[in-house]
Amino acid sequence: MEASLCTFPSSKPPSSQKLTRTNFTTTVFKPKTAFPTTHRTSHFPSIRAAISRTKKEETVENVRKQLENCYLVAGIKYKGFTVKQFQELRRSFPESVKLVVAKNTLVGKAIEGTPWEALKPCMKGMNAWIFVHTEEIPEALKPYRNFQKEKKLEDNDFTGAVFEGKFYGPSDFKALETMPTRAEIYAKLLGSLQSPASALVGTLQAPARDLVMTLKAYVQKLEADGGQ
Repeated sequence: MEASLCTFPSSKPPSSQKLTRTNFTTTVFKPKTAFPTTHRTSHFPSIRAAISRTKKEETVENVRKQLENCYLVAGIKYKGFTVKQFQELRRSFPESVKLVVAKNTLVGKAIEGTPWEALKPCMKGMNAWIFVHTEEIPEALKPYRNFQKEKKLEDNDFTGAVFEGKFYGPSDFKALETMPTRAEIYAKLLGSLQSPASALVGTLQAPARDLVMTLKAYVQKLEADGGQ
């Protein structure tokens, strides 16, 4: 018998088959280059832009609301303030004074076409804004002056203000901070009326601005007395 001529195939694949199988496996499990994921986040920028636009519109509307029945608006150099300092400052103001942080561009949009446009010269850098809803201007500004001295914030001065349509620069604030109160105006007017004529003439010769304020206060007093 020629049994030695019979051969059987090996159970191990040839080396070439190994390479082919390896190549096949590598091809099937390649990184997911065929399925880009960028489309999943492509809509995020538009959502963020919409949210940002909404916040800006809300800020502009809030500033416009604060301008209603407002007697004075002043800017404060805000750069360098800590959150704690800002919160403490806000609490120091009376209810008639509101402190708002808003970008100059948004405040500029809110005051556009109004007498408050005179604020534009102080719209540089970072500002916090004081909205005064009382005629007692010195008392409204006093809390910040006290806070400024206490915290040694000499560099964080007023950047400007508008009162009765007129712009006041940082060097002009003394005129605002020393304005007479309503009680002082009454006392001055009544004292002049009870004193000799020369004193009354002196009062009438005072600067036009003081005279107008004095007469306005006197008229209001007469109206109040007449209503009783």
